[in-house]
Amino acid sequence: MSTKNLSLVVGSYDDDAVASEEYDALRSGQDAGGYEILGAVVLVREKNGKVQVKEHGDKSVGHGAGWGAGAGVVVGLFAPPLLAATAVGAGIGAILGKVKKNREEKQLGVDFDEFLAPGTSAVVAVVDDRFADKVEKELDRAEKRINKAIDADDYEKLRAAIEKSADDVVDQINS
Repeated sequence: MSTKNLSLVVGSYDDDAVASEEYDALRSGQDAGGYEILGAVVLVREKNGKVQVKEHGDKSVGHGAGWGAGAGVVVGLFAPPLLAATAVGAGIGAILGKVKKNREEKQLGVDFDEFLAPGTSAVVAVVDDRFADKVEKELDRAEKRINKAIDADDYEKLRAAIEKSADDVVDQINS
């Protein structure tokens, strides 16, 4: 995996129902063979600032606890502090610190508050960068869209750390 170039694709929505529909369309497009999504989530940020993961999936990990781990990786790459607030396990915290530092040093990632302001939703996906433009275009009903490079090594390390404590992450990220 570390030889792949990865992108984080984000679409921001004022209506969480529209975000869910776009997520479903994105997954259908993948199933039709148009592109490959490594992980994707719909995040809903309530007006009080609380964030919920509404849908998620990770074709590369599998199902059950792995789906929660996939959601955790996507959330952690999009907003490391958000996952840090809910994640448990020393390994996850250390990796999130490195992810945050890499984002700042390399200007990778997306501004959390801009793309998931209180009262909005976002579809966030991790894709091979060959598919980033195509996936971004699929989010055609988004008020804002962006795709930004992410560090494939950060992805792998965070995925591995989360998988080690997947059950706890699933419980925490959906609480």
